[in-house]
Amino acid sequence: MMIPVIPSTFVLTLLLAIGLFFFVRASTKDRTQQEKLMAEQEADSLLTQIQQYFAARAYRVTKLNREDNQITFEGLVRPSWFLAIFLTLLTAVGLLCLGLVLSMAIPNLGELFWGLVLLSPLAGWFYWKGAKRPEKVSLKLDAVLGQGNQTQSLITVTAHRDELATLKQALHLKPCE
Repeated sequence: MMIPVIPSTFVLTLLLAIGLFFFVRASTKDRTQQEKLMAEQEADSLLTQIQQYFAARAYRVTKLNREDNQITFEGLVRPSWFLAIFLTLLTAVGLLCLGLVLSMAIPNLGELFWGLVLLSPLAGWFYWKGAKRPEKVSLKLDAVLGQGNQTQSLITVTAHRDELATLKQALHLKPCE
């Protein structure tokens, strides 16, 4: 005899497992954005600062176009140990819950479902393989006449959103209105 709560619990747990699957898959998604930033400095001094900043972060120049003031950097993104372990533990808990509900729903095969937990390291492995990739940062510098005839720099940056945030903070850049 089946308890009426078990089928509804199974459906909810299955929905949570599907959500967990998409969460793990999204951990390796490319989050490249383009943003326009303003700097108080002139383009030449700013370009030197940007090159030093990216050199310190293990990026190298792959393309330089002086006529258009465009520069492209490339670096290797390293996966995070913390995130790999976190995803593995999260998947282990999710698969443990799914195994528990399946063992109650299908008691004849109950012992087999506990083995689902052994699949949890695949989530960490998937993240580790997908997150280790080359990353490109493209910059375009333009001189703009600011307030009081002072020359400012407009930077159009295409990069990962985390890289954009650290760049803005490190070089004190402001978003363009």
